[in-house]
Amino acid sequence: MQIAVAPDHAGFSLKQTVLTFLRRLGHTADDLGTYDTKPVDYPDSAQAVADAVLSQRVERAVLICGSGVGASVAANKFRGIRAGLCHDTYSAHQGVEHDHMNVLVLGGRVIAEALAHELVGAFVNAVLSQEERHLRRLAKIAAIEAKCGMKALNDQSKTATSGT
Repeated sequence: MQIAVAPDHAGFSLKQTVLTFLRRLGHTADDLGTYDTKPVDYPDSAQAVADAVLSQRVERAVLICGSGVGASVAANKFRGIRAGLCHDTYSAHQGVEHDHMNVLVLGGRVIAEALAHELVGAFVNAVLSQEERHLRRLAKIAAIEAKCGMKALNDQSKTATSGT
C-alpha cells in the first residue's frame, strides 16, 4: 500500500519511527515532511496529507502533531478526508472498516512508539466494509459535506456581493 506520513514539528520524531515501521511491513511510505523540529504549523501538514490522499497518490495517510487534536480538526476540513485521532487499536481498524477513515491521526507527545506501531498496523491492515449499513452512513456523511460546502460557497458569494 502507498501511504503518506506528515507531522508538524511536535510529531517529527514519531514520524521517523512510523516511516521505518511502515517500510518494514512492506508498504511504500512517502515522507511529506517536516524534516526537523523547526516549528511548522499543523494545518500545513494536514494540507499535504489531504492533497496526497485526494489526488490518489496514496491510499491512506498518517498525520502527526503534538496531541493529534489540531491536525485532526484541520484534516477533516477537506472534503473527502475522513481523519480519525486514535489512541487504541480497535478505533484504528474500526475507523477504516466502518467509517472508511483514510487518515490516521496520532499525538506525537501523547503516545509511545510501541503503541504508534500497533495503531499504524491496525490502520493499514484494515479493510473497508461494504456492508449496507456502513455505506448508508457514509452516504449521509457525503451529503453533509455537500450541503455544508454549498452553504460555504453561498456565504462567500453573499459576502462578495455585499462588499464586506
